[in-house]
Amino acid sequence: MKLYLVQHGEAKHEAEDPERSLTPTGEDETRKLSLAGKRLNIRPSKIYHSGKLRALQTAKILAEGLDIPLSLVIGVEGLNPNDEVKPWAKRISEETEDLMLVGHLPFLDHNP
Repeated sequence: MKLYLVQHGEAKHEAEDPERSLTPTGEDETRKLSLAGKRLNIRPSKIYHSGKLRALQTAKILAEGLDIPLSLVIGVEGLNPNDEVKPWAKRISEETEDLMLVGHLPFLDHNP
């Protein structure tokens, strides 16, 4: 099992966009990342994201570039910036298929 941890692309400031959608730079960088992933034959069975708009947009761009059906891009609880990582550590330890998690800092930077 391989685990791919991805921080969402560059997002707009909250004052500009309360939903914090991706900036054009964030979209472009995510597309470049997905093309690099495709060249490396990265094919997670699912792409989980936090449900926040910037993570959803990042996950969709990655799925498109990796030729993964959008039905496998799934919003889940527990991937928000300040969520506890231990439940995900347990969940991941039980997985057998490759997964990609699209989330936020500081969540992605924590150790279980």
